[in-house]
Amino acid sequence: MSLHEDAVLVLKRYEAQPELRDLYLEHLAAHPDGVYKPCTAGHVTGSALVVDPQRGRVLLTLHKKLGMWLQMGGHCEPGDTTLAEVALREAAEESGIASGLTLLPGGPVRLDRHPIPAPCNWHLDVQYAALAPAGAVAEISEESLDLRWFPYEEVAAVADTSVVLLLEATRARLGA
Repeated sequence: MSLHEDAVLVLKRYEAQPELRDLYLEHLAAHPDGVYKPCTAGHVTGSALVVDPQRGRVLLTLHKKLGMWLQMGGHCEPGDTTLAEVALREAAEESGIASGLTLLPGGPVRLDRHPIPAPCNWHLDVQYAALAPAGAVAEISEESLDLRWFPYEEVAAVADTSVVLLLEATRARLGA
């Protein structure tokens, strides 16, 4: 199965945010290359909010280009075969947590479509949550200015609405 086929399957199974989900599916139907950065109509990305539910905190990265506190995430690469793999790879690369991250069961937690500078125009982000292993040690990557654990209650003060909504959806899935 190709990454494009996996993305379609994942999105068809995703029951929340039906209007946005359908927009993603329309995009993929119109663009066989719609999961990759060169697609100028926009492209699917994968991200993961790294959470430590035992301590009630999340790991955010201060994005180098955007100067914003965000979840880990990025572009699909030619060797990727699933969106879950993209999200987990990006979480590991950007958090520096080399092993032990696991995706929260149940597939994506949210979808977030946001504009980006031309020529690409849109990121169609498929957002997961990744559970940090006990004692996880994070290390700043080349893509980040900073990396920091934030208690759940502090996220709204440092991050934008998309991250706050992702945290809320993650906590709901965790049963918090």
